Amino acid sequence: MTAPDPSATAPARPAGPPAIEAVDLTRRYDLDGVSVEALRGVSLRIGQGEFAAIVGPSGSGKSTLMHLLGCLDRPTSGVLRINGVEMSGLSDTRLAELRNQTIGFVFQSFHLLARTTALDNVALPLVYRGVGRAERRERARTALESVGLGHRMGHRPSQMSGGEQQRVAIARALVGEPKVLLADEPTGNLDTRNGTEVMAILDRLNAERGVAVVLVTHEPEVAAHARRQIHVRDGLIELDTGAAEGRP
Repeated sequence: MTAPDPSATAPARPAGPPAIEAVDLTRRYDLDGVSVEALRGVSLRIGQGEFAAIVGPSGSGKSTLMHLLGCLDRPTSGVLRINGVEMSGLSDTRLAELRNQTIGFVFQSFHLLARTTALDNVALPLVYRGVGRAERRERARTALESVGLGHRMGHRPSQMSGGEQQRVAIARALVGEPKVLLADEPTGNLDTRNGTEVMAILDRLNAERGVAVVLVTHEPEVAAHARRQIHVRDGLIELDTGAAEGRP
C-alpha cells in the first residue's frame, strides 16, 4: 500500500478552533465487579484539516479513544471539545445531533443496510436531519460520484465487492459534509488493492476538502498515510509525532 510522499507540502488548514480537543480523558469499565481502566489520562488536539493516525496494538485503548472522540461514548473524566463545543454538558439528544452534523464515520465492517441500494444507504444520515427526499438523493448521488461509484447507485451491498462497499460507507460519511472523518481500521476487511484505493480516497478528501481525518489502525503502512502519528499503549499516548502543535 503506497503512502503519500512525506516531503510533500501539507494542505492549508482551515481557520477556527481545533476540530477535536481532549484534555486528560479517562475511561473506566466495570467488568464483573472489577474496574478496568481503558484510558488513563489522554490529552491531544486535532487541528482543522489535519490527517492523524492513532496507532497501537490490540488492547492498547485506541478504539476506546476513537469512540470517545467520535462522541459514541462518554469519558469517565476529562474534557472533550468538538469544534470548540464542550461535550460534557450536552444531553444524549443534543450529542447525537452534533455527531450527525459534525462527524463522519467509516468502520472496518461497512454497516450498510443489506436490502437498500447504495444511493439510499448514503442518503440515510440526511433523513435524520430532516432533509427533503429530492435534496438528499442529489447529495447522495454527488457523494457516490466523488468516490467513483456513480455507476453503482442502484446496486445493493451483496452486488458489490468489499472495496466498493467501503467506498459506499465513505460516501455515507461524507454526505453530511462533516468537519471530522473518523476511520476505524478502514482497510481491515480489504485486500491490498482495495485498501490502497480506499486510502487514496481518504488522502484526496483531506487534501481537497480540508476534512480532518483521524485514522485508527494497527498497520504501519496504513498509518504512514497520515502526516501525524499518535501511538497509544496501555491507555496512554507513548509517542505523538505532532506533540509540539498537537498537545493542549
